[in-house]
Amino acid sequence: MITRHDLRNVAVIAHVDHGKTTLVDQMLRQCGQFRPEELDRLVGGQHGLIMDSYDQERERGITIFAKNCGIRLGGVKVNLIDTPGHADFGGEVERVLKMADGAFLLVDAAEGPLPQTRFVLRKAFAAGLKPIVIINKIDRPDARIGEVYAQVFDLFIELGADDEQANFPVIYASGRNGVATADLSVPAVDLKPLFQALLDYVPAPVVDVDAPLQMQVTALQYSEYVGKIVVGRVFAGRVRKNQKVAIVRQADGRILSDTVVQVLEFDRLGQREVEEIQAGDICALVGLEDAEIGDTICDPESPRPLPPLAIDEPTLDMLFRINDSPFAGQEGKPLTSRELRDRLEKELHHNVALRVRPGERESEFIVSGRGLLHLGVLLETIRREGSELAVGKPRVILKEINGRQCEPYEDLVIEVPNEHVGAVMALVQPRGGECQKMESHGSTTQLSFHIPARGLIGLRTRLLTATNGTATLHHNFLEYRPLKGTIPGRPTGVMVSTETGKATAYAIESLQERGTLFVAPMQPVYEGQIVGEHCRDNDLPVNICREKKLTNIRSSTAEIKTVLKPPRVFALEAALEYIEEDELVEITPKSIRLRKIHLKESERKKYARQKTAVEGHA
Repeated sequence: MITRHDLRNVAVIAHVDHGKTTLVDQMLRQCGQFRPEELDRLVGGQHGLIMDSYDQERERGITIFAKNCGIRLGGVKVNLIDTPGHADFGGEVERVLKMADGAFLLVDAAEGPLPQTRFVLRKAFAAGLKPIVIINKIDRPDARIGEVYAQVFDLFIELGADDEQANFPVIYASGRNGVATADLSVPAVDLKPLFQALLDYVPAPVVDVDAPLQMQVTALQYSEYVGKIVVGRVFAGRVRKNQKVAIVRQADGRILSDTVVQVLEFDRLGQREVEEIQAGDICALVGLEDAEIGDTICDPESPRPLPPLAIDEPTLDMLFRINDSPFAGQEGKPLTSRELRDRLEKELHHNVALRVRPGERESEFIVSGRGLLHLGVLLETIRREGSELAVGKPRVILKEINGRQCEPYEDLVIEVPNEHVGAVMALVQPRGGECQKMESHGSTTQLSFHIPARGLIGLRTRLLTATNGTATLHHNFLEYRPLKGTIPGRPTGVMVSTETGKATAYAIESLQERGTLFVAPMQPVYEGQIVGEHCRDNDLPVNICREKKLTNIRSSTAEIKTVLKPPRVFALEAALEYIEEDELVEITPKSIRLRKIHLKESERKKYARQKTAVEGHA
């Protein structure tokens, strides 16, 4: 066994929006290996972050995929791993922590530890890591550094940290300004104290470079030129170009033979080809087409698999089906059932937290994920590929534990101005939320709840409306608990079009007083499409294509003009939260439409009668 003092592997973990990617970008700028104009060329999107390289990451302002980069600090190579902060992408965090020897745990100096902070810290402890705590955003006017430090220490003790882990080093930083200090009495000038802490406290890997090869696949990449690229850490031995290897499948234990065509090491923001990678380092291999995430790449003479990657189970189901609306094929390529199945199977290769199983019909599939955002990113990706599909209402996954039906509960944290606390309580408590803690921080209040995952569906939109867009909410899976009572759904009905055609201003004008419209004049609609929200709790069939009958008699009100209200436009996740059990979201490259499963009114009435009869018999 040797200690590789020339190498460090460190993951950056935190709650969403606590500044991981911003800090990593500043580390890249100050490590001395990039020219400023070189990095500026890579910056784009809304927030200009280098590591958020995917379109959806830049548009949403969050990190979705974990990414590696390699920098050098003197004679030490550092593999930096930037991780997602949103709970829905926790599967990415779980995998990459297996590659790291240390971790930076970022905590916002004002917000303190939040649900995902607890999640990633628990995973870091499970991986045997000793995190370095970075209290970030110390330049915030509402920063409460001492109080946040105490909260972090309490969280370490609560999660079972040993004496060595609880004696964690602390760095105080402002990632946006690119400064850090180990002592608040010393002015922060640059990130040198952070780099020094990395070298001092992140342990160098202790490995056996002469042992038989063992490397675990933790991520997959694809290239148009070389095909599949497997990414992982070499735990023992060496891997060389043109080396014969054995692939031990995690799923069934089968052993496959293959040959490494190329060996790539992470160098700066890219990869470069090398002849050999030794144990302790992270690399990418080309040529192993049969390797999947969790598989072990071994020496053929000694195929010893590593422990399997343990990924938390999904908590949410959603129905994916082919798009069979009257407008199918007009704005994109409608997927057939075979194409939809192939696309979902392709996603399973690298999205390990996803599950797919057949639905009741051949054209339907049940897709399970970590949350609404996790599934929403997949749907948006399929949409941007030019395909069409339809999806149903999200449903939580129930489990039977000790003979009792149980449902997933979430740890929910909401931060709002003090004057909106009452509105938050009025919305959350009827949905089964139990208030655990309430803390006032000046003009804002932070409320913590335990709430059934069912109660979160549709909550975000209503909460933002009730608080005039000032609320911020974060949640993370807590545990399974016995099933709670009925949770109220959408309080209002919808307006459903009875005709296929184009919506007219005349019809919209007469319907405005009945509720909120979702379509604009001259927008195409079809029979069974949801065109508005009714002001009452029942569904209302409407003819939104009705035209004004013209005569040769002048009307005394002809010159009176009515102002049409702008229609309500749904983002993808908001549409998924809005629909009920008998409705679908139709997703095309250009449009997001809401519709009934049964398009004709007569079919909906027949289905309602059958459902009532079945419930009455039960």
